[in-house]
Parts: sequence; structure tokens; C-alpha cells
Amino acid sequence: MNTMIKVVSVLGFIVLNLSILGVSAEHGLRHHYYYKKCPLAEAIIANMMKDIVRQDPRVPPRLIRMHFHDCFVRGCDASVLLNSTPNNKAEKDAGPNLSLKAFDVIDKIKGVLEYHCPGVVSCADILTYATRESVHLSGKFPRYAVRGGRKDGIISLESDALTQLPPPFADVNQLIQGFAQKGLTAEEMVTLSGAHTIGVSQCSSISGRHVNFQNTGKPDPTLDFHLAATLRKECKSDNSIVVMDRFTPGVTDNKYYHGLLQNKGLFTSDQTLLTNFVTKKEVLQNAYQPSVWAEKFISAMVKMGEIEVLTGKQGQIRKKCNSVNH
Repeated sequence: MNTMIKVVSVLGFIVLNLSILGVSAEHGLRHHYYYKKCPLAEAIIANMMKDIVRQDPRVPPRLIRMHFHDCFVRGCDASVLLNSTPNNKAEKDAGPNLSLKAFDVIDKIKGVLEYHCPGVVSCADILTYATRESVHLSGKFPRYAVRGGRKDGIISLESDALTQLPPPFADVNQLIQGFAQKGLTAEEMVTLSGAHTIGVSQCSSISGRHVNFQNTGKPDPTLDFHLAATLRKECKSDNSIVVMDRFTPGVTDNKYYHGLLQNKGLFTSDQTLLTNFVTKKEVLQNAYQPSVWAEKFISAMVKMGEIEVLTGKQGQIRKKCNSVNH
């Protein structure tokens, strides 16, 4: 496979420090987890992602969002990848997840890894590593270290996604509480909200902020007047697509926070960050100290990627990411 030809280009990234091999971290995760059983796993994912993103730059925001939706429901166990069955409606088919895309990317990477290392690399780890590559390829971020060892869950329920994913109309207190339930601080919540700097959204998620906010017949007063007018033109229907960041919608950077300070946050859950002293302070710091935000973003992404993980004998390593092994 041509993937192997280019693996050499990132071997420098996976060269191992022998002094840390085998040292387990909390949750049973560890760096270089596949060193013995599939030593080129991370390099294969990195090279495949580079090719995939070159062909379709929409992939990074799609995978970053998918990873978030996975980790916030039953932890980072790839349960969002499972298809519904005749007897169960899965997370993938819950309302908040109907617009998720790039499942085919994970399936493609899984197929290559199964060819080289059958039954070794979990779908949960593939999604986590592919998200790391998405951040790296869509912004000026280093390819930061990610621990491996996640196992795949065997349960996926629509009801879990409906109750555990924060909605775009959430206020700041609901966001703080929801993230706290996942072990994330208010500061980390604001930092991770910066992922809205890249990608698009359906107009249905704006909740009428641009035209009839809370049935007032008027736009949301916290939404920039000119942006509201633009959104009225762009949102021909609830299914219309709009960018989330009006500055650099294809780049993972800190411009999202500049937008908030200009009342250009797309969702209520964005603009509400200015209504709390702690979260507003974070917005200001992230807006004016991009390098600080970048470091915090990497740290928060790593932490989010370790929420309620299954390790050891928990879960399984699926043969196909969209269905459990039987």
C-alpha cells in the first residue's frame, strides 16, 4: 500500500525514548502504546490524514467535532461510530449527531490498520489520533503527544447523546455544569469552545438568533447587527450551511475569541461566554495571547480525549468501527 511508502516521513515523530516505554499513565493509557504490536500505527494515521485533508480540507473540523461528541457521551469509546440496529437507535442517529460527517475517514484508516495489524488498534484510538492530526493540519500546532490504549465500547444509545451533549442554546451556567460533569473546568470549557473557530454549522443550530430570538420578532440583541443581516441572507432554510468563524473559518486559531468580543459568536453557547466574569476573562486572554491559547487548547484536547476511557479488559477492539464484535 502506498501509505507505507510515506510512513518514513513521520518516523521522527514516533522515535521512542526507551526510558519511558512501558510506563503506564492514569486510566491505563500510555504514550507509544502500539510500539510493540503495531509500531507504525501513529505514522500510518498521520500520513493518511495528510493525504485525506489535502483532498478535502473539510475533514479536520468534522473529526474534531466528532471526537467531542464521542467523548462527551459514555467517554472516548468510539460509541458515536456505531450504527443503529433493529433493536437499538444509536448515538449516531440522535438529533445532535445527524450532521456529523467523516465516518468514512475513520473506516478507511481502520481498514488500512487492520491490514497491517489485525485486531490491534481500537477505533477509539484511531479517532483520537486522527483528531490530533486534524488539529495539527488545520492550524499552526505541533503534532502533540497522545496516549493510547482506549478500548471500544459496545453500547451506543440515542438517549445518552440527547441528554449529555451541550446544546447550542445553552447558557454559560449550563455549559460550566455540563463540562464539570466530564471533569473539565470552566477555563477548559472556554478553551475547547475555541474549536468553533473552524468549520460550519446548519442554520437550525442558530436557534433564530438572527431573525426571531425567543419569539420576540427581533434578532438577539447580543448578535452583531451586520452579522444578523448576513445570516438572514445565508439561511434560506434550517439546512443551509454557514461558517462559524467569520475571520478564518478554515484555520484552527484564536480568531473565534475576537469574534466573540465583536458579538459575532454564532451560537448562544458562544456569546454567553461573555456573561460570566471567569469565562469572559478567559475569552480576553485567549483573544490577545494566541500562543497561550494554543498551549491551553492542546492540553484541553488531550484531557478531553481521556474522559471515561475503557482500558485493559474493558470494552473490545472492533473489527469494524460501525459495529460491535460478536
